Amino acid sequence: MRDPYDVLGVGRKATHDELKKAYRKLAKKLHPDANKTDPNAATQFAELNSAYEILGDETKRKQFDRGEIDAEGKPRFHGFEGVHPGAGGRGQGGFNPGFGGFGGPAGGFETFTFGPDGVRRAGRGAGPGGMEDILGDIFGAFGGRGGPQGGPQGGFQGGFGQATGRGEDVTVQVTVTMAEAAKGAKTRVSLPTGKEVEVTIPAGITSGQTVRLRGLGQASPLRQGQPGDALVTVEVAPHPTLKPDGADLRTEAAVPLADAVLGGKVRVDTLEGAVELTVPPMSSSGRTLRLRGRGLPNPSGGAGDLLVTLKIALPDAADPELDALMRKWRAQAL
Repeated sequence: MRDPYDVLGVGRKATHDELKKAYRKLAKKLHPDANKTDPNAATQFAELNSAYEILGDETKRKQFDRGEIDAEGKPRFHGFEGVHPGAGGRGQGGFNPGFGGFGGPAGGFETFTFGPDGVRRAGRGAGPGGMEDILGDIFGAFGGRGGPQGGPQGGFQGGFGQATGRGEDVTVQVTVTMAEAAKGAKTRVSLPTGKEVEVTIPAGITSGQTVRLRGLGQASPLRQGQPGDALVTVEVAPHPTLKPDGADLRTEAAVPLADAVLGGKVRVDTLEGAVELTVPPMSSSGRTLRLRGRGLPNPSGGAGDLLVTLKIALPDAADPELDALMRKWRAQAL
């Protein structure tokens, strides 16, 4: 971590107003939302925040100037002989919880975390005019709501853009069968990160819908940042014989002439496998039969139907008896 004064570009005698002005200027310049093509923007912005966390707080600035804390706000230990019990000490030679402002209410040190919820503090706040107030004032430049309590719009929470500490999302496509899409399934997917994971495909998914795998994207550029997500786009492969029509499925079945006239059975495909369909006598070509509940999941509940359209199939070769019968029928119809 560089010297906070160098990070802010000010001298050691700079006033609080000068520090604040320098921070505001650099925050606008280095904010990751304004530097989306710069992979180092988030790191530089985090360094700027850390520097102002120290110099923007009067107590911590004095501790840094005295050499009690380092550029990261951590206590400097010059050997245990330099540690003496203070007001919060536990006795002769014990560790002073207030030493260097570390960990105790008597000190001024506070932790500064850069995690999935943006900037968070543990301990005493920076007070009016601190980093949160300043970022709240300038956040409007990046499309969010102003004020230190800016809400989810623009990804701003606690005075810092949530997206700045988050890794990139990754995308991948997976193809499933129509039966898998209808009933739900599990399938393995290789992610761009190199990981191979098992993805649960929810029942009723359609082509183009996305399954989000939280935390399986690229790692954050920051040590405590949140990783991105993996977005798995599902494509449903066409079925060789079944065609979707809303929640219904449609197919055709070839029926021999004799079965069309006298009635019979014909095999048709369903998502669960082939079944035998009863063909009523005197079924004309183009007649549609319905198999209830054999379609796709219906968003309103239940499932659609399978609609089977009959197509009369004639023999491949001429049949003298059939030819004679057809001539007789035609003569009777005249």
